[in-house]
Amino acid sequence: MRKATRSRRVLLLALALDTLGEPPARLHPVVWMGHYLGWARGRWQGQSPGTQLAEGAAGWALGAGLAAGAGRAAAHLPWPLQGALLKPLLARRALFAAVDEVAAALVGGDLPEARRLLGWHLVSRDTAPLSASEVAGAAIESLAENLSDSLVAPLLAYRAGGLPLAAAYRLTNTADALWGYRTPQLEWAGKAAARADDLLNLAPARLTAVCALLAGGGRGWRVWARVRRRTPSPNAGHPMSAFAGVLDVRLDKRGPDGKPLYVLNAAGRSPEANDLRRALALARRTTLLAVVAVLLLPEENH
Repeated sequence: MRKATRSRRVLLLALALDTLGEPPARLHPVVWMGHYLGWARGRWQGQSPGTQLAEGAAGWALGAGLAAGAGRAAAHLPWPLQGALLKPLLARRALFAAVDEVAAALVGGDLPEARRLLGWHLVSRDTAPLSASEVAGAAIESLAENLSDSLVAPLLAYRAGGLPLAAAYRLTNTADALWGYRTPQLEWAGKAAARADDLLNLAPARLTAVCALLAGGGRGWRVWARVRRRTPSPNAGHPMSAFAGVLDVRLDKRGPDGKPLYVLNAAGRSPEANDLRRALALARRTTLLAVVAVLLLPEENH
């Protein structure tokens, strides 16, 4: 069996298995990664920015190396087992289910529950002061960004470098999620993981945005072209602005001080509960196009 055929079979099997949900936490590689990252953080002792940077970089590099090594060992297994191991590195079903739960709560008029679900599944910010429109907007933003981070990026990483690169990507993305905050404890320690995550997501974020624009029939490309660089992240603004343009909604985020961090598609209308259903439909079409694009990529030797 040719390598290209095997690689595509692994990818399609992983996507099929993702429809079944997540494995138990005790068997989930991403949960193990989280445990490792917690262990590594517990050993930081640096006080100066330079020492904190070095400790964080070493913790990330060791974790990424271990993940890549595990992926390399797994690459010698039969392709069905490789597909089963690639699946936990994806999170499409979990992402869509989380957004759907928030949508259901909003449609049912239960704003406190929608806030709780948003904070539990999708965002790290305080959701208590958010209005229904802000909850809907935050869920759309998270859906767009995580469609890239949790599906397109690991698939692209797998096609480019097999299970080793896919596993190293997931470790890096998890490290950024846990360490990538501008707080006194993490400003310097999380910087290496955050910059590595930025680099690894350059192509996935842009591919996700293009697929979303195509899935929307070409609507929204002017919004994307105009505002894609307005978020603090060099990548998140691409899929988020594409979704804002296609759905014709305004997406914005306030900082802890209440001041706007960014505004995407300022001329759009405020998002509503039903826009989450539209966003999920757009995400499904985007997923299909992105998977086709990834499958059409030339095979790499890995």
